[in-house]
Amino acid sequence: MDRARERVRVVRPLGSTRRVLAGALRAGRRQAPMTGLLELDVTTAEAWLRDHPDRPVSMTAFVTACVARAAQRHPEVHAYRTWAGRIAEHRYVDVAVLVETATPRGPVGLPRLLVDADARSVEELTAELRSTRAQPAAGSAGRLLQRTAPVLARIPGATAALYLAMARSPAARRHVGTVSVTAVGMFGGGGGFGIAPPTVMPLAVVVGGIAQRPRVVDGGVEPRWTLDLTVAIDHAVVDGAPAARFCAELRRLVETAGPLVAPEEDRTRSRTAGTRTTPEGPFAPDAREESLRRWRM
Repeated sequence: MDRARERVRVVRPLGSTRRVLAGALRAGRRQAPMTGLLELDVTTAEAWLRDHPDRPVSMTAFVTACVARAAQRHPEVHAYRTWAGRIAEHRYVDVAVLVETATPRGPVGLPRLLVDADARSVEELTAELRSTRAQPAAGSAGRLLQRTAPVLARIPGATAALYLAMARSPAARRHVGTVSVTAVGMFGGGGGFGIAPPTVMPLAVVVGGIAQRPRVVDGGVEPRWTLDLTVAIDHAVVDGAPAARFCAELRRLVETAGPLVAPEEDRTRSRTAGTRTTPEGPFAPDAREESLRRWRM
């Protein structure tokens, strides 16, 4: 070891936005989530992306579309308790997506509220998410956070009161949504599950990594592209059976790439159980890396 080298310690201020986000994690510890780890076959979605280079979409937007459609068909999974001690179920799905955005104090994850995400195309969701990087406060959730963070960070107990109101108030839910989707950077291009942080959202989904793994297809073993997904649902409101039905619908949507291959049919599909189709075989090796690169944008 070079004993002459300079040992440097950098100290920087903890911004008000970061303090408020930390308060959200503390408030989320009130919930008792049940968590599921899903390994989903996305080979069909990858093949669609390769065949449609003129329609680039992001993995986060695709998963958001699938989660929103599944939640709309099973509204109990994003229900929440109100001030009156009742359970509120939305027949629409507003999804808060955490997007890393450049700020004067460095990159910070700011929420972008995707209104009516269950009724919008993957391309629309992709465009809105990407616009957030250029305009961090464009969404109502982002505006609310940036406007209130400097004040809340200076008032003792204010952050806790804010998130308690967000958790129980139907009026506040119009600004923050009932579902959250968080991407954890795709784990540098490999597979891996993310652990859902404490949250006041009734339904939280963490998008993990994509990796090629052996899967059984039609009695044979094939290499398939798989996505690791973490789902956390408020167990105080939802039991295991409804959660299992939601996860089954989410699996169907992701593995058949429903919002991509048949968006209009999928958006108008009833809640009746659909037949799961087996994705086609893996696409050509020379197209995989380019497809994955655009997919993760």
